[in-house]
Amino acid sequence: MARIHSISKTQLTFLSFLALLLVVGSAEDGLVRAMDRKLSGLRKEKFSHFRFYWHDVYSGKNPTALAIVQPPANSSKNGFGFVSMIDDPLTEGPELSSKLLGKAQGFYGLASQDEAALLMAMNFYFVQGKYNGSTITILGRNQVFHKVREMPVIGGSGLFRFARGYVHASTHKYDPSNGDAVVEYNVYVLHY
Repeated sequence: MARIHSISKTQLTFLSFLALLLVVGSAEDGLVRAMDRKLSGLRKEKFSHFRFYWHDVYSGKNPTALAIVQPPANSSKNGFGFVSMIDDPLTEGPELSSKLLGKAQGFYGLASQDEAALLMAMNFYFVQGKYNGSTITILGRNQVFHKVREMPVIGGSGLFRFARGYVHASTHKYDPSNGDAVVEYNVYVLHY
């Protein structure tokens, strides 16, 4: 008759560890593998602050914001459900004629039945200097009548690959007769 040997806790732990290494090792060989940051072109992480002005223009011959969904008549009193698509200029100063730094491209919609709170999804696409062609992506809640609103930076491309951070938006000028607005954006972003 064969003898059954008992396994100690130490031996069991060691065998479990070896089995785990085999499973993890085989996963890295197939679908997933560890990457070296240096080989990916990632250098030291930087913390940058950008300030510019966002021009949301509904009026005139060349609007940069267009209403694409109007809320139904039985909507809440604040326009819940309204959605706009944007291609808004980002400028160095508050005047639309100041130096163009990029565009804010995306959409926003009134996402609250109780207050003027937008869901904003947009890319800040830069067209000047070393950031030309790079983007910073914003996705968040914007309570438009608060003095300063904070929204998260959820990513980016180009020189903002792996970006994370936040933006502060504050209204510089708003015209309720036509919906045109100028908003100062301060962007605080960690990137490589």
